[in-house]
Amino acid sequence: MTKADILVIDDTPLNLRLLSSMLTKEGYQVRQALSGKMALSAVQVVLPDLILLDIMMPEMDGYTLCETLKAKSDTASIPVIFLSALTDGLDKAKAFTVGGADYISKPFQLEEVLLRVQNQLALRAAEIRTQQFNTQLEERVKERTHQLEVANRELYREMLERKVLQAQLLEMAHHDALTGLPNRALFIDRTKKALDDSQADATARFAVLFLDCDRFKVVNDSLGHFVGDELLLAIARRLTATLPSHATLARLGGDEFTVLLAFDDLDSLMQTVHQSLDAFAKPFQLDRHEIFITASIGIAISNADYSQPEHILRDADIAMYRAKASGNPPYQIFDPSLHHLALQRLQLETDLRKAIHQHEFIVHYQPIMAIATGSIIGFEALVRWLHPQQGLISPATFIPIAEETGLITQIGHWVLHQSCQQLRHWQDEKLTDLPLTMSVNVSARQFAQADLVKQIDQILAETQLNPQQLKLEITESAIMQNAQTTASILQELQKRQIQVSIDDFGTGYSSLSYLHSFPVNTLKIDRSFVQQMGESSDSLGLVPLIINIAHKMGMTVVAEGIETQTQLSHLKALSCDFGQGFFFFKPLEAEKIKALLSSYS
Repeated sequence: MTKADILVIDDTPLNLRLLSSMLTKEGYQVRQALSGKMALSAVQVVLPDLILLDIMMPEMDGYTLCETLKAKSDTASIPVIFLSALTDGLDKAKAFTVGGADYISKPFQLEEVLLRVQNQLALRAAEIRTQQFNTQLEERVKERTHQLEVANRELYREMLERKVLQAQLLEMAHHDALTGLPNRALFIDRTKKALDDSQADATARFAVLFLDCDRFKVVNDSLGHFVGDELLLAIARRLTATLPSHATLARLGGDEFTVLLAFDDLDSLMQTVHQSLDAFAKPFQLDRHEIFITASIGIAISNADYSQPEHILRDADIAMYRAKASGNPPYQIFDPSLHHLALQRLQLETDLRKAIHQHEFIVHYQPIMAIATGSIIGFEALVRWLHPQQGLISPATFIPIAEETGLITQIGHWVLHQSCQQLRHWQDEKLTDLPLTMSVNVSARQFAQADLVKQIDQILAETQLNPQQLKLEITESAIMQNAQTTASILQELQKRQIQVSIDDFGTGYSSLSYLHSFPVNTLKIDRSFVQQMGESSDSLGLVPLIINIAHKMGMTVVAEGIETQTQLSHLKALSCDFGQGFFFFKPLEAEKIKALLSSYS
């Protein structure tokens, strides 16, 4: 029997290899595509039975590709499972709106991906069998028209089989394979009916509860997928026993459950919410483990503004994320301001994508000073977004979004190229004879790229910058995500005499063991430590210890966020090598740096 053909589409080679290896071991025929364009070509050659699709891809994202496939008759029926790091409710709703059959959040569990693939292929096979069955049924009826009595009996039998099969398919299509609870499709249907009833009768009120288990991923990662499934079954049973009999409890996937609940007044609704949370107060007794787990609940209450079931589910999801972020209380009732914030974020993400293609970013440069002499020894490149309508947008606003969406890799590559080119340009203009360095921040996503060193080599070749004048700033968390890969990358950088700084040192892993393992040139003391330094020597905190450790290990130290003479005096007394901050200079445009260098020459 020929195994299913699966097309995996992801612009990250590591994800492609991981998924392909797993699926191939299961006997599936696997093809790969790094972009939407490659995927469309692959589909034209051979129609796949299933598509695993990443959302965030250059040129054509997963949403656009899915819409394109669903618009064509020959590819419309191919089930598409989205794989994405986007966890916002709007992103998930959009995935199903454009035709997705399922949605798996990254980082994913291979066992979950395999189970979802098996479920979708089973549904697909069942649909094909139904189509084939219908065709065969029609042929049989035609062949036996001359034998009326025999044909009638045969037709009745076939129709009965068809109804049984359709009932089985309906059951599969509307219920979760693990828990047996209604799934997303059935929950949407019932929510739509509740909306219709509330529009016909203004007194008919209902709410949608969106429940997400806190730290469920820790259970899966530490105890395994099967224990995770056992826990989900236990949660489903306990919630079923807790909720009113007229409520609909559904599992949307992963550790997400939803409840459709009619209520008379807000007090009765909140009583049900508290009862649902109380269901997690006691530990779950599994076969071999006792597990404590908590939950966060988002609540969306029906009103005249809702016309689509997906909208009230989306708002409950948004409220759940707000509840999870606040932590206390562990529930949140949706109000329009939450939707407004979500829309603002979505608009900012859309604008951010446009900004990359429309070259709306600029780089400012903050001088790094030698504390002992007061001379400029280099600069830190800091990206700024010059929005066409909103003006300069703070990195604190757009960098987290860029990190979540993966856009940070494109922005980071551009900043690296731009800053290297700028330093080379200043050198060519002979503004100064100082051996300046350029410090550039490298995000965790950039550092995880398999071809990072190759990218750096290309940029240095294009800009003709001396590798010794480039310093990459990397956070502790980025370094520790994959120690083996980190060691390899840092060794390659060391071969090229490219310097490496640990940025925001002291705020990450709080462990010094990795400093012995990796070639690091500089520690940057986080500004939070520097800002605590007052007149008293007792206010120095960890700064003396960090400087002492760095020097004993042959590293230099840069203090960030210096704003006062007192802070500078303390750092000079502690023999801190370098510093930067508003006390010296704010981040400046390239032209102002040019004038500054001229004054230092």
